[in-house]
Amino acid sequence: MGILTINKLTESMGAEISGIDLDQLLHDEDAPALIWNALREHGVLLFHDLGFTPETQVQFSERLGILDRSNGEQYNEPGIQRVSMDPKKNGGQETVKGTFNWHMDGCTLPVEKNPSPATILTCAVTSETGGETEFASTRAFLESLGDEEKDRLSKLRVVHSVAGSRRRVIPNPTPEQEAAWAAMQSREHPLVWRHREGRPSLIIGGTSDYIVGMDKEESRAFLDELVERATTPERVYSHTWSVGDTVIWDNPGMLHRVQPYEEGSKREMIRCTLVGEEPTE
Repeated sequence: MGILTINKLTESMGAEISGIDLDQLLHDEDAPALIWNALREHGVLLFHDLGFTPETQVQFSERLGILDRSNGEQYNEPGIQRVSMDPKKNGGQETVKGTFNWHMDGCTLPVEKNPSPATILTCAVTSETGGETEFASTRAFLESLGDEEKDRLSKLRVVHSVAGSRRRVIPNPTPEQEAAWAAMQSREHPLVWRHREGRPSLIIGGTSDYIVGMDKEESRAFLDELVERATTPERVYSHTWSVGDTVIWDNPGMLHRVQPYEEGSKREMIRCTLVGEEPTE
């Protein structure tokens, strides 16, 4: 195989991919490079009805890069995270509700680990209401800014924390909750990530807590405004899921979120995450 059939999803981002089947994804020697090239160009790739099982999704993910096999180990499915409100399926309501806010994955990992370069997500069960996944490119947003603002942002550093994410889910936490969150992961990054390949991006979103050297409340308002500007309607692709849809996205260059859906939903997504090999600085 030599080319993919690409139908752009929006003017600035996203592509629906056809002309490739499961057997080619699993065995054709050209397939990984073609997928990576398309992902770098379009940021989000959509496939319909590939027929992935958890096992074949793991197999494909390992062709793209190093799969984080720590996900799902306790459920005897190494490499698989079942995104669900059911805590017995590697999820839970508090974790899922955090994804209702715009975010980038992996910002609170320990310093020896890097954010994932890509995530592979397949729909197993849809929700009755809501549940759309939305994407916005921070690469495209940063590129659209004037030189003066780009220069200002490039000098800033941001702390991401679990507390930053939880605070958005539970706006009036108890002292006990605050103490528990404070004991969880936090990580400092440059606000602008200059990549080895491709355009720079912004490390912002739901886990962003504050700007180093700035008043915390002022910096939180500043960070929230950045997210709002990066995710205006014309910058967003919203995907309504059908069972069997698979989406791959460029995690370092994208924000994503899930539209809220019903409590106790049986919605279930099969997720594979690649291990990050590029540091943020």
